[in-house]
Amino acid sequence: MNLTQIFNTPNPIIGVVHLLPLPTSARWGGSLKAVIERAEQEATALAAGGVDGIIVENFFDAPFAKDCVDPAVVSATTLIVDRIMNLVVVPVGINLLRNDAKSALAIASCVNAQFIRVNVLTGVMATDQGLIEGQAHQLMRYRRELGADVAILADVLVKHARPLGMPNLTTAVQETIERGLADAVILSGWATGSPPSFEDLELATAAAKGTPVLIGSGATWENIGQLMKAADGAIVASSLKRNGKITEPVDPIRVAQFVEAARQVAAAKEKFKSVTSVKLTQ
Repeated sequence: MNLTQIFNTPNPIIGVVHLLPLPTSARWGGSLKAVIERAEQEATALAAGGVDGIIVENFFDAPFAKDCVDPAVVSATTLIVDRIMNLVVVPVGINLLRNDAKSALAIASCVNAQFIRVNVLTGVMATDQGLIEGQAHQLMRYRRELGADVAILADVLVKHARPLGMPNLTTAVQETIERGLADAVILSGWATGSPPSFEDLELATAAAKGTPVLIGSGATWENIGQLMKAADGAIVASSLKRNGKITEPVDPIRVAQFVEAARQVAAAKEKFKSVTSVKLTQ
């Protein structure tokens, strides 16, 4: 699945809409209207700032269910994603934490969203929700059964988790792509707001052999210029919020600053590739 066709760029910047607590979550506030209004405001701010895509995530539902979220969460997310897709023209995706990829795929199929994020597609990770096992086989079969043209963006050695055993990053990337059939892989730091190292991004990109590698956490307008030299794009949330605080609303000025910094690096990379290609053909 060609992500360039989805995002209209080989170097997408994907902003995150962090939903306020949804029905049945521990901190549910009792007003779905408030959740919807906040989500619409954040999606509009992200689009206005120039992101190439938006992913909707039930971030404030923590503590999270390990795999299957409550049906009320699925219902509320479906409603919100549909509302957002009627507000913005950029591609919209879904991440149902902690790892309910099947429900995310079902929502995407029903509302014609174009991608989902999967925290654990392959392997086994020890998390604060317990052991989470990748279900690539079931997810890919389900995508085929639904006839859903939905891209799977999969984390490798996801944040807030530790792998069982000691897998090599290169092997983990290769297996996520070759055996899990991910359309792109995501590399994060150890926790929300923590970036991956430049060296790990380089290793992941080499192992991916052309499959897109996205930065999954910790990207800021200060460090994106360096990190994007070894990655194809980024999923970004915290640094786009007011004052860079995760609990604050999205700030369109910070979005625009981040997008501009990322696009400068992407343009330089494309120019370098073009010059190199010309020299090789001479």
